[in-house]
Amino acid sequence: MTEPVAALRPMMRRDRASTALGMRVEVDEPGRAVVSMTVRDDMLNGFDITHGGLVFALADTTFAIVCNEDEQVTVAAGADITFLKSTREGQVLTATGVRRARNGRTGLYDITVTDETGDVVAEFRGRSITTNRPFPKENA
Repeated sequence: MTEPVAALRPMMRRDRASTALGMRVEVDEPGRAVVSMTVRDDMLNGFDITHGGLVFALADTTFAIVCNEDEQVTVAAGADITFLKSTREGQVLTATGVRRARNGRTGLYDITVTDETGDVVAEFRGRSITTNRPFPKENA
């Protein structure tokens, strides 16, 4: 993660999957988030292009940040992705997420994934639901 671990929200400090994938939180503000990731060799599929599931994971992490902007645990109710361009090892993917609508317990969010040239790699739309779950306890 780009930000010092202490500066990240507790949710992201505990996010072992995003950390293992080398994701970096660039922006974390109400209604907007930006997360980047460099494509590694172990992220490639059998065609030597970035595995779609990992592009989805980058968008999903960005979605998680942007939809959790208050003290309530909000999770995905569903998401769709459209892949528009393949990428390869060494490329830097950046996911930019924005809140489109939030009403009651539900929300709608759009995440655009681009490569280092600014070309759109994928478009992701996430639907959220706010739960009554408590936040997990911080590790001491």
